[in-house]
Order: sequence, then C-alpha cells, then structure tokens
Amino acid sequence: MAKRILSTLILWTIVVLCVRYFGSTGGIWLITLIAALTLREFFGLVERMGLHPFSRFAIAAGVVITLAPRYLSPHVPALDAGLLLALATVILAVRILGERGPENRVETLGWTLFGLFYVPYLLHYLSSIMMIEHPHPLTGLVLCVWLIAVSKFCDTGALLTGLAFGRHKMAPGISPKKTWEGALGGVCTSALVGAVLAWLCRSYLPPTLTPALGAAFAVPIALVTIVSDLVESVIKRRADIKDTGGTIPGIGGVFDLSDSLILSAPVGYALFKLFL
Repeated sequence: MAKRILSTLILWTIVVLCVRYFGSTGGIWLITLIAALTLREFFGLVERMGLHPFSRFAIAAGVVITLAPRYLSPHVPALDAGLLLALATVILAVRILGERGPENRVETLGWTLFGLFYVPYLLHYLSSIMMIEHPHPLTGLVLCVWLIAVSKFCDTGALLTGLAFGRHKMAPGISPKKTWEGALGGVCTSALVGAVLAWLCRSYLPPTLTPALGAAFAVPIALVTIVSDLVESVIKRRADIKDTGGTIPGIGGVFDLSDSLILSAPVGYALFKLFL
C-alpha cells in the first residue's frame, strides 16, 4: 500500500508539472506515451497467449491516432481518428494475407485490431477533450484532468472501501478481490471528487458544469471505470498473468495504470459534448 501511495503521488506530480510547463500540448504527448506503452504491454499479453500480433505497426498507428486531434484533424478535418483506424485496418487486413503460416491468422488479426481500437483509439478521446477551448483556453486541459481524477479516485475509493467493508464479491471469477461495497465506495468517491473539482476549477470550466452536475457526470464515468478495470482483468486471466508489468511499484504495469481511463475517456467526451 505504501508503494502504491508513493507511486500515485509521483505520477500526479509528473502530470501537474507536465501540464504546468507544457500546457495541453504536453498533456497530449503524455497521453500518447501512455497509450503507446499500454498497447505495448497489451500485445505482450497477447503474445503470452501464443499469438504474434503486428505490434510494431499497431503501436506506430496508435501514436498517429492519439496525436490526430492536435496535429491532423485541425488542418485536414477528414483525417480524424476514425478514418486513421479504418486505414490501419485495411493495411493489417492486407498484411495478414502475407503470413506464411496459416495458423491463428484470424486470431492474430482480431487481437491486433482489438488492441488498436481498445487502447489508442479510445484514449484519443482524452486528446480530443484537450482541444476544447471554450470558454477558456485551458478548459480542455482542466476537463481532462477532471476526468482523470474522477476515474482514478474511483479506483482509490473502491480499494479503501473494499478493504474496510467489502463482503459481497462482485465478479469472483474475474477479479476475486472486487466487492459491491468497494464499487459503491468508488462511485461515491468519484461523485465527491467531481463536485469538489467542478467548484475549485469553476473559473476554467463551462458555467453549466456546476458541482451538482459534476457529481452527476462522475457517476457514469465511475461505473465504466469499474467495467474497464474488469475488462483488463479478463485479458490478464486469458494470458494467465497477475500484473501487466512491474514498471510502477505498487501498481504494476502501465496498463494497470491506464485501464480505468480507456472506457471513461469516450464516455467523458460524450458527456462534455452533449451537455456542456
């Protein structure tokens, strides 16, 4: 637990320093780095399943997809992340035909495409949030930090509540330590953090994002955060491994860090675009 707390403090310090000195550009590059490292670990899990995904091409394509909202779409609107993902799919479909061995062709293509969609494509919505500049030039950056905080504090709240009050297992066949009490604690923690940050950062946020709405937005984000964590557990169980790596003491690999953001990123983007 001590290592986890220390790692969390260090990571938040890195995030704060990055956005403090490099703004939204630094934030987007940080997201891109996290997406690339996460995808690398994801393909490591796939390789443990006995498959050989096209990891190098997929990681390179993932970097382009994650950077697209900042460097491509504003200049060439047609080159959005969706089109880039489609073009990458075409290339991978052609590439799979050149495999000498017919074994696992479909599985290899499927896992490669799933990784490309699940990690960089879904995380690119964080980059898209960063590009929001109304009503303040830093609105997108603050919204992104708000979303990350709500998601990660759901993990923290669920862990602490589960340790203290957890009795009823949520998904024992997937993640034996997760409980319904912990999940409820995580959702409540996210709602509280969402409300507090909406009030503290009100000068940078749209006036419609009141503390009450911040708490309301936090609930669906927290719920998909829990689902996202369970999905990672399913993948790790398929690969017969507990953690995706040992890069971050007390947490595990980068995938263990970013898993909660993968599904919360598109949900947060949708909420911001539809209701703010």
